[in-house]
Amino acid sequence: MKALVIHQTADQGRALTDCVRFQTDFSGPPAPAPGMVTVRTLASALNHLDLWVARGVPGLNLTYPRISGSDACGVVESVGTGVDSAWVGKRVVLNAAFEPASSIRPSESDSAWLAPEYELIGEHHNGAHAERFNAPIANLAVIADDADPVQSAAFGLTFLTAYSMMCTKAGLRPGQSVLITGIGGGVALAALAIAKHVGCRTVVTSRHGWKLDKAALLGADECVLDSGQDWSKRVRDWTHKRGVDLAVDSSGKATHLKCIKSLARGGAYVTPGCTSGPDATTDLARIFWNQLRIYGSTMGGASEFAQVVALYRAGKLRPVVHQAFPAERGGEAYTLLSQGEQFGKLVIDWR
Repeated sequence: MKALVIHQTADQGRALTDCVRFQTDFSGPPAPAPGMVTVRTLASALNHLDLWVARGVPGLNLTYPRISGSDACGVVESVGTGVDSAWVGKRVVLNAAFEPASSIRPSESDSAWLAPEYELIGEHHNGAHAERFNAPIANLAVIADDADPVQSAAFGLTFLTAYSMMCTKAGLRPGQSVLITGIGGGVALAALAIAKHVGCRTVVTSRHGWKLDKAALLGADECVLDSGQDWSKRVRDWTHKRGVDLAVDSSGKATHLKCIKSLARGGAYVTPGCTSGPDATTDLARIFWNQLRIYGSTMGGASEFAQVVALYRAGKLRPVVHQAFPAERGGEAYTLLSQGEQFGKLVIDWR
């Protein structure tokens, strides 16, 4: 089958385009196991995770060649035992995260659902950047037969991540104020869409003025150009010195302390990643005096996925797509993602 194959890690100076190649004769997935289905891919979307898989994920002994891809829209082609045959022909989107049975322990507390030990399709297992992939039926959600595959492929991972950290963990409520750093990335744009849907005021940051202009068109109430300065005072001025209720930050080292300084008393800082580095400087005195909350968040569970996909089906949430590439030019999408110059998702069209 056709696939975007990572043949070797993009380390030691190797270019992504040398490591990620379009291949026409990669072995297809096996017949679906019990509880699994095979999906014919219509479109798949890139996330920053794809770069980690291409470069090697710290702590994971990944072998190559392999296929990444944790976001997809496709059509169920065949089902394993235990799966209703009525799924065949349904257009679906993918939740790439699943909790392996080996990680479920009898001693877990009632709150363990907040931090399950996920494995990911596209990271631990071959992913969706191919003509076909296998997935557990529990990780698929049906969408309309006429839903746009490119837009649908761009929805799953980023909106699930943003929904879980903002709504489930931080308890976002209407009327609150939200700071989102690095607007233009998939999770940041999903966070903006969710904040606006909930009825929150938003302030966004970016190193690029043109991205701020686009964010304003999407409804951002305040836009801050990040030139490396401490912009927390400007954020607090925007809130009349109070501070924001929630800071959504996937940058990490470069922006963490500014976010902490931007929070109101009782505010929450949530992070799904650290693209600028993990070793951030923080302010513990401010955290305990202002009774701040800090949440780490990865992906989300099945019930959250069902909730956020329902909002997509109802037309309440829409992803932003920067560009769609034909499959044979998929390596260019990896390179563009690594440069960080996109505004929205990069999608591979397999039709």
